[in-house]
Amino acid sequence: MRTKAVSDSPLKERLSGILVHPTSFPSPYGIGDLGQGARDFIDFLERAGQHLWQVLPLGPTGFGNSPYQSYSSFAGQPLLISPDELVKDGLLTQKDIKNIPHWDNELRVDFDAVAEYKETLFLKAYANFTETDDKELTKEYRSFLRKNDWVKDYSLFMACKKAHDGVNWQEWDKEIARPTEAAKEKWTKKLKKEVDYYRFIQFIFFRQWNNLKNYANNKEIEIIGDIPIFISSDSSDVWANPTLFQLDSKGYPTKVAGVPPDYFSATGQLWGNPLYDWKEHKKTGYAWWINRVKAQLTVTDYLRIDHFRGFEAYWAVPAKEETAINGKWIKGPGADLFNAIAAALGDDLPIIAEDLGVITPEVEALRDKFEFPGMKVLQFAYDDVNENAFLPHHYPYNCVCYSGTHDNDTTVGWYKNANNLSKDKVRRYMGCDGNNVSWDFLVTAWKSVARMAIVPLQDVMRMDSDARMNIPGTAEGNWVWRYNKEQLKEEDAINLRLTTELFGRC
Repeated sequence: MRTKAVSDSPLKERLSGILVHPTSFPSPYGIGDLGQGARDFIDFLERAGQHLWQVLPLGPTGFGNSPYQSYSSFAGQPLLISPDELVKDGLLTQKDIKNIPHWDNELRVDFDAVAEYKETLFLKAYANFTETDDKELTKEYRSFLRKNDWVKDYSLFMACKKAHDGVNWQEWDKEIARPTEAAKEKWTKKLKKEVDYYRFIQFIFFRQWNNLKNYANNKEIEIIGDIPIFISSDSSDVWANPTLFQLDSKGYPTKVAGVPPDYFSATGQLWGNPLYDWKEHKKTGYAWWINRVKAQLTVTDYLRIDHFRGFEAYWAVPAKEETAINGKWIKGPGADLFNAIAAALGDDLPIIAEDLGVITPEVEALRDKFEFPGMKVLQFAYDDVNENAFLPHHYPYNCVCYSGTHDNDTTVGWYKNANNLSKDKVRRYMGCDGNNVSWDFLVTAWKSVARMAIVPLQDVMRMDSDARMNIPGTAEGNWVWRYNKEQLKEEDAINLRLTTELFGRC
């Protein structure tokens, strides 16, 4: 089985691109969105000769605003909806969006304040939609609902969550916490206005996203999506499909996901996500996973699966533990799952395997069986000054080289905090003086044999640690970084294009 775009030609296809989440785009509304700021970024990619744009998970975020803890593995993030695009669709007026709040810091997202402001706009847009005479828009809406079965459960879940003051679904009224189909119908009627509102919001999100994706694809730019392997306990997925997860009689996880002590944490990472009941998944022919991957590949061109190693074996921690230390490895579904996905969706699965962390020969064999490209992170190559697999001279063609990921410090910040031996190895290996280190990393990634090379936008902009997106194991202050229009410089686009042409990635 082969992944998308693997080439047998003597001059193999080489691609490059930039990692940045839409929340980081410039906009006057307190958070990046799918409007003009997104198009400006895509135009920058085109001028810079790039063909890949990588995003983080696009779902509605829950606790801590983490894209990896979402209320749904199918739904879109409402906060990314562009008010300007709603005006273009006739669902808002210029007057509606005139009084924009003053944001304390335009380079940081205040999620709570943004959510409060945007909901007032969305409610107006929904009210206008219910009275619209735009037959084409209403036809699109009905078609969206027919094609997306998940919307029914998700919209009811969100309406019920609001009706229960936002508490986790395990604490809801018993009738709807573990509902029968009859109970779902009853509550759908009971909360009809709220349910319809959430359906509308998802329609608008995917309408705007698909327009943006078409804009990118028309410029020969493909989008790499991202999904976490595990699902938030407080999600419509777990609520609507409890038999697919390891839960107790009240719906709480009996064991939770995490990883043992590693590069990022001496006590491991305790994610708290419920674990899958893989036997139940197998009984259904892995239908939920097939639907999940299929849905994601309709909105992105490639799909990076976070924590790929969990399919071979996953770290299971008793739910009452306070750290991830006292867990154990349990075998996952392995090739059986991906055989089922390939049988349903085709052999050429455009999947990237996030194969970082504790990687065994068995994990590598699973990745290689399906020819999924793995990940190589340059910062890891110089943390260990000894010979290691992250150094470019050890790369296979079928991999993706990153300077760093959303979980790493920016390259400038990493270098400042690196020890002298690591700095010395960077300078000698890259033939540089370290004064433009993020671009030295970019050039090293671009010249490598890796099939794809990607750097975070912060590294293109040479930004320090204050632009870091996430610090694993911390609950606050993450996912908030933004940039302004002035920071997206034309000289960087020119230099990036020249570098890309030099190393054959155009």
